[in-house]
Amino acid sequence: MTVRGLGKSYGDVTAVAGVDLAIRRGEVFALLGPNGAGKTTTVEVLEGHRRRDRGEVSVLGEDPGTAGRAWRARIGIVLQTANDAAELTVRESVRHYAGYYAHPADVDEVIERVGLTEKAGARVKSLSGGQRRRLDVALGIIGGPELVFLDEPTTGFDPEARRQFWALIRSLASTGTTILLTTHYLDEAEALADRVAVIVGGRVVAEGTPATLGGRSQAKATVSWLAEEGPRTMLTDTPTALIAELSRGRELPELTVTRPSLEDTYLELIGETR
Repeated sequence: MTVRGLGKSYGDVTAVAGVDLAIRRGEVFALLGPNGAGKTTTVEVLEGHRRRDRGEVSVLGEDPGTAGRAWRARIGIVLQTANDAAELTVRESVRHYAGYYAHPADVDEVIERVGLTEKAGARVKSLSGGQRRRLDVALGIIGGPELVFLDEPTTGFDPEARRQFWALIRSLASTGTTILLTTHYLDEAEALADRVAVIVGGRVVAEGTPATLGGRSQAKATVSWLAEEGPRTMLTDTPTALIAELSRGRELPELTVTRPSLEDTYLELIGETR
């Protein structure tokens, strides 16, 4: 997937102001940014749901603005909110969506893949939030997509449900499916994404792996310890050398070495551009 100079405006408001992206097949790519940054518009253009004003876009080798039904069968979309067929069972819902595709995956295999086999006969309205999101993924992958869009997939989840859902996404990615993820959870991006991009004000302000985004891997380390006179903290480019110098054969109580977290880096990036 390649995006060059993507632009979109709504009247006098510029939502996307020249976004460039390159997403490799088979990777999990996270798109981060504050509300109103242009994430949703960018993703809707990539999905073929919104026309762009300018720029070049290629998704699975085609322009989503003109691609036809065969192209749409190659992508899966898991929206943040979905309209329920509350009275249908899980199996009925997945079978219904399978009818939209010429060559859908096996219904029961997909239900098993998302961990809902025991709930296959349950009505959608009886599912928990985590189970409902698993069903959303089943509906998104029943066509056997090469690319899946995940929009804020774990909003409102408790910690256990989020970890379970992460395992599902990792399983999906392990099959070679490309995943474009939007999320407000920085730990989610760090846990799942091969690479991330931060959009602020309609532009990409940083891109890289979670470990290197915004120069994170090169940032100074914070070394903290408990000295005789009390807590001490030092910033250094060479934490190992500093610790060796400080210790000199003695223990350093409560020693910690930290570098900026992904959240620290993200907040700095969006703060610098506001």
